[in-house]
Amino acid sequence: MSDQPTTPPPDENQIIAERRAKLKELRGKGFAFPNKFQRDDLAGDLLEKYEDSDRDWLDLNPVVVKVSGRMMLKRVMGKASFATIQDMSGSIQLYITDSYPGKEQHAEFKHYDVGDTIGADGVLFKTKTGELTVRVKQLVMLTKSLRPLPEKFHGLTDQERRYRQRYLDLIANEETRLTFVLRSRIIQAIREFFLGKRYLEVETPMMHPIPGGAAARPFVTHHNALDMQLYLRIAPELYLKQLVVGGFEKVFEINRNFRNEGISTRHNPEFTMLEFYCAHRSYNYLMVFIEQMIREVADTVLGTRKINYQGRAMDLEKPFERITIAEALMKYHPDISADMLKSRDALTGKLKQLGIAYREQDGIGGLQLTLFENTVESQLFDPTYVHHYPAEVSPLARRSESDPDFTERFELYMAGREIANGFSELNDPEDQAARFQEQARQKEAGNQEAMHYDADYIRALEYGLPPTAGAGIGIDRLVMLFTDSPSIRDVILFPLMRQE
Repeated sequence: MSDQPTTPPPDENQIIAERRAKLKELRGKGFAFPNKFQRDDLAGDLLEKYEDSDRDWLDLNPVVVKVSGRMMLKRVMGKASFATIQDMSGSIQLYITDSYPGKEQHAEFKHYDVGDTIGADGVLFKTKTGELTVRVKQLVMLTKSLRPLPEKFHGLTDQERRYRQRYLDLIANEETRLTFVLRSRIIQAIREFFLGKRYLEVETPMMHPIPGGAAARPFVTHHNALDMQLYLRIAPELYLKQLVVGGFEKVFEINRNFRNEGISTRHNPEFTMLEFYCAHRSYNYLMVFIEQMIREVADTVLGTRKINYQGRAMDLEKPFERITIAEALMKYHPDISADMLKSRDALTGKLKQLGIAYREQDGIGGLQLTLFENTVESQLFDPTYVHHYPAEVSPLARRSESDPDFTERFELYMAGREIANGFSELNDPEDQAARFQEQARQKEAGNQEAMHYDADYIRALEYGLPPTAGAGIGIDRLVMLFTDSPSIRDVILFPLMRQE
């Protein structure tokens, strides 16, 4: 153990005070936050174009550049200094000396801090170690950083701080930046896929007089001028199907939904969904369509259909498995028979045995779904379509013509979580009205997630909704899968957090 005395690092308040003093000095010299410097070149573009150029070629063919970015590294060595700046495309090194840009600017640079945003004019060259570098001829301070960045060698590792101060996470962690770049590319690839299939992108309201389109608790708000209670959208479904009634037979929306529910690694109260509808199609079409979409998005953004999620391999090239909800329950519960799935007493007994809470008012379908969600869902790692859901838990789905107690509905599971929910749409207005009435009875009985009776939607159905198939896909969860992210908070730039 060393006997040398150690100097404790300065605390953050001291650092901030020192930087404020530097800012005060800059103000005394003129405008402290100039905006005349205009960047011409990005670091990543320069590296891509000139990284393979040799030193002699760059000396004989001067490349004049104008770069700017946040200073992430600073090394002062007497008459010469190095800095690394980071912009939206990557990082590049700067070389500052007493000769270029001169003693005065070099002396000023020595008072710059890591985190400051600076601009530089200069010429490209390569160091003896082969690193592409800008030999600076003019240097300018653009933005003074008053707070220190996270410790440079370890980055920002405090998980809660990463979520609360995402800007610091993006500055310090390249992996985070890449995750959100990939998220943007995934959404773009999805949009292009749908547009290529002649779907029309639309926008529907985010404030609803009646929350509908899903079974969920809404957020409530109030419109002052109209003096009316409104609900933040839990799903755009009923509005999108009204557009199909109106003749827009292929529509999609990439939308924000809001559900007043708990927070977990899979749930955020504000989330992004893709919903789409296609007339004259059934749920069988949707399963093929979604499978194709996921493969093509993987091709576009990852360049492969073989991915890894949390240490397990997943092959998107293989046909997605299809299994009914009853088959799934019997597969993962060998002690359950088909007859037991038709018995309320047997289902409640199994749920009690496993210590799983259930709603007393639920019928057989609701009990089956509770057992499935609590014991089977998490085990479905490889892409799996679970279909043939009971009508009781599918208030908007078309009944199966061969078995009216069940519906033409599926959910897609990947990596143990629901990715998509789709079905052949219920277009019988009288059947839909009866199911809304049943939902209203459930709500009166205490089921806060049950739907309201939506008379406006029933009126639209009475004009005639053609045979239609529709689905919703969780964008956040799909991004989690493609970026190997364990939590939904890792793929939402600003997840909801408790107040500090």
